[in-house]
Amino acid sequence: MKCPKCQTENPTTGKFCHGCGAKLLLVCTECNGENSPSDRFCGGCGHNLTQTSAAPPKELSFDEKIAKIQKYLPSGITEKILSQRGKIEGERKQVTVLFADMESFTPLVEKLGPEEAYAIMDQVYEILIHKVHDFEGTVNEMTGDGVMALFGAPIALEDAPQRAIRSALAIHQEIARFSDRMKQEKSIPQIKMRIGIHTGPVVVGTLGNDLRVEFKAVGDTVNLASRIQNLAAAGTTYVSDDTFKLTEGLFRFESLGPKEIKGKENPIRIYQVIAPSSSRTRFDVNAERGLTPFVGRTRELENLLDGLDRAKAGRGQAFL
Repeated sequence: MKCPKCQTENPTTGKFCHGCGAKLLLVCTECNGENSPSDRFCGGCGHNLTQTSAAPPKELSFDEKIAKIQKYLPSGITEKILSQRGKIEGERKQVTVLFADMESFTPLVEKLGPEEAYAIMDQVYEILIHKVHDFEGTVNEMTGDGVMALFGAPIALEDAPQRAIRSALAIHQEIARFSDRMKQEKSIPQIKMRIGIHTGPVVVGTLGNDLRVEFKAVGDTVNLASRIQNLAAAGTTYVSDDTFKLTEGLFRFESLGPKEIKGKENPIRIYQVIAPSSSRTRFDVNAERGLTPFVGRTRELENLLDGLDRAKAGRGQAFL
């Protein structure tokens, strides 16, 4: 047995180190009970002392965590975006910004201690990152107890506001499952996220190799999304009037009325996302409201109906 104090090798039958005289003990990895070097099983809990315990996981530095996060990006997407960096930088774009923040993180640190609390936060980060990437968003920044994500930059998306809201709903659902598991395993308080979403114009400044985007503020889009997140209640998603107008009919919302926003002269109308609606596309939404009838297209409609009848009879048709 190797002495933990001076690293001298000693016979397993010895009780004291031959090199420094220190008392030789085997500490059980299960119950921390002390056993003599010749013992094969713990006298306190019966654990097999001959089994080698796995090495504790290495604590990652902040830079290593950032590198780990980039691995969650879909394969090849980083290279594809960076190859178009010259076209992206300096371009004015409409972007949907999502801020997600964990509620009551400070009390969690006080209850569990910083090491265990941040270990839990690492798992929360993993959920947030995956659910953003599932809807082709990009995590642009880690905010300490949450993330800032972009939909529409640097990856152009036609339905960025919809994707941001669906990502938020997926985050709430997955965090609820994770919280239930942590409550059973560690008896910690319920974990909930507060999410704010806003859509507006930005000018993409510098695009880093890690796909982090520096913005030149246009219309204060990023700041407004952050302010809306600060208003959100635990476990909810709040969106601005601009995001609401682009997704109305695709989700069920509750109007919260105009809210005072720091830095804004006039109140901003805020909505809470309740759930997805039965409508899956913008056409479905318009159909529910009533489509505009065709005028002066009787002959064309008759041709289409005749073609449909011929196709049903087995004679394929093509129309232009």
